[in-house]
Amino acid sequence: MPSEVKSWVYERGSLTQRLRATYGSELKVTVLMQQWTKPFLAERVLLNLPEYQYCLTREVILHAYDQPLVLARTIIPKHTVKLANTNLAHLGNRPLGEVIFNCPNLLRQALAITTVMPGTWTNSIRTLADINQGIWGRSTVYQVEHKPMLVNEFFLPSVL
Repeated sequence: MPSEVKSWVYERGSLTQRLRATYGSELKVTVLMQQWTKPFLAERVLLNLPEYQYCLTREVILHAYDQPLVLARTIIPKHTVKLANTNLAHLGNRPLGEVIFNCPNLLRQALAITTVMPGTWTNSIRTLADINQGIWGRSTVYQVEHKPMLVNEFFLPSVL
């Protein structure tokens, strides 16, 4: 794994904060999809969910200066959607990291690293994110206030 990838994949803090340190107010979040869906098999396994359980699925792209930086797919089980005074279903274009990294009981429970080949993505995502090579990513299971959620993040070439 290239060293520039390692620094992102193994980042212990908030990716949002790290990106804001570089891009400031130019960092934007575009919601590509947010709906209740059945997670993929690998996602259900990581969250220990039954096959029939629907979760709030949120796919976003973080970008700055018209450059796509990170693709993210978050799986939030129903019992995790409401945290303290925040309803994660109503984030809009607000980064998830701004919410969960302010929770006092945030715990990283598991981390899996992967490479996703271009053919895995839909044509619209490949075009939007300019994906023409394998993309490194990580899947992190967080416990937020003792409730699980899965955050999949894929690091696009322009951020590396």
